[in-house]
Amino acid sequence: MSSWLKRTALAAAATVAFSSFAVAQVVYHRGNDGEPETLDVHKTSTVGESHVLRDLYEGLVIKNNKGEVVPGVAEKWEMSDDGKTYRFTLRANAKWSNGDPLKASDFVFAYRRIMNPETGAKYANILYPILNAEKVNKGQAKPEELGVKAVDDRTLEIRLEQPTPYFIEQLTHQTGLPVHQASVEKFGKDYVKPGNLVSNGAYTLAEFVPNSHIKVVKNPHFHDAANVKIDQVMFYPISDLAAAVRRFQAGELHSTPDIPADQVKALKERFGKQVVIGPYLGVYALPVNSSKPPFDDVRVRKALSMAIDREFIAERIWGGTMIPAYSFVPPGIGNYGKPAQAEYATMSPIDREDKAKALLKEAGYGPGGKPLKVEIRYNTTDNNRNTVVAVADQWKALGVETSFINTDSKTHFAHLRDGGDFDVARYGWIGDYSDPQNFLFLLESDNKGFNYGKWKNAQYDDLMKNKAAKETDLKKRAEYLLQAEQIFMKEEPWIPLLHYSTKNLISDKLVGFHQNISGVYPSRFLSIKQ
Repeated sequence: MSSWLKRTALAAAATVAFSSFAVAQVVYHRGNDGEPETLDVHKTSTVGESHVLRDLYEGLVIKNNKGEVVPGVAEKWEMSDDGKTYRFTLRANAKWSNGDPLKASDFVFAYRRIMNPETGAKYANILYPILNAEKVNKGQAKPEELGVKAVDDRTLEIRLEQPTPYFIEQLTHQTGLPVHQASVEKFGKDYVKPGNLVSNGAYTLAEFVPNSHIKVVKNPHFHDAANVKIDQVMFYPISDLAAAVRRFQAGELHSTPDIPADQVKALKERFGKQVVIGPYLGVYALPVNSSKPPFDDVRVRKALSMAIDREFIAERIWGGTMIPAYSFVPPGIGNYGKPAQAEYATMSPIDREDKAKALLKEAGYGPGGKPLKVEIRYNTTDNNRNTVVAVADQWKALGVETSFINTDSKTHFAHLRDGGDFDVARYGWIGDYSDPQNFLFLLESDNKGFNYGKWKNAQYDDLMKNKAAKETDLKKRAEYLLQAEQIFMKEEPWIPLLHYSTKNLISDKLVGFHQNISGVYPSRFLSIKQ
């Protein structure tokens, strides 16, 4: 080979090497809250699913990495004087990942689909503020009667039943996402598979390997693709938090969705500012199956709740990262005042235990009566296991015999959502919007998707659905909601244990992460130091 050819070949090789280096993929290795059961936006219900969907899709409005509501597909919107009609103007350059233009009719299709009872969307009631939504969802009206209309390709009109102060923030939830009509109609339930799924967000679905990972890659058709710094996101389902810490230390994860609560002090000493803890709009609770004996007896539910030392669990199990909960609605929530407190909130642990024993005895259980046997179901993580074991240990003082069933997150939440039998279960609810309705609606008697214990209270339903839902005066509305929560805390169909905080390990290489009360940080707003 001549020297000229050698030089040419070397130059070409150097060019290829440099080009490969220059276009090296920026990959975000992201721990996630369990494995999604599905990526069908109308059938999801968990936090882990929402993180993935937030990367794949974009709604009319979204939350940024600070938890702030900002424009999404809609570049602007306006509200009528009576607060019951919204008009959204969609971006001219909004497209699906296959290049199809995104139109207002895509949202009409999506909202009709989630409300269609044949879809079986457990989260449909999030959008009940939309005119006729509840009627459509219950088969009392046709999907075409839903208050959503495409005025033209770029103008979407949504009419509400009554003014809803939190409606815009509500639309940041996954229930408000669009779906690609042609793909849904062509593939049916398989539209969510890699290769079939057409999305409109910053990323597209490349791989979904059960019990391993979900891989999403940058969507070149996304309207803001030029500002998306991360090319590829690898979501890993996390259940073993100690193992996640080891992977983080080894550089295999840039972030974890949680940390072992009993290691907080040691982790802060080891990782310093990479341990990020802050307030979170959520409640950690134990739903009780009040549809069957003996848990249909309020005395039994109340005794089980009173016997729990929440301060011990918050401090010793969760390392002080959680707040003892004596209300269902978290403190500091919007459009509310001070939440309703349990009447035993100020009692000493000893007095509470004595009262709990008396209630159980009155119900026919405990010394001299029948033994009370309780089975707790929970999704497997170190923190959850330690929590339910501590609860069971505290129940021993009442003579309660406790057993456990633990499964992975996907199985656990599917069992609850599908109406499976249980005595007591572990559940965590993170608010979708900062309003007490987003917590209290869970226990409405017709909320089949979330009222796991099938609790029914006519007065509660009336306050929620007929009074608070129709009240436009925010002060009066808050009073109705407080009355509903007072009934809840008197009946305790769910036992509130703790109010959440976010607990993350965040690598120094991950730029743009902001702890926020919503626990939202879309990958499109982040970057990785190379």
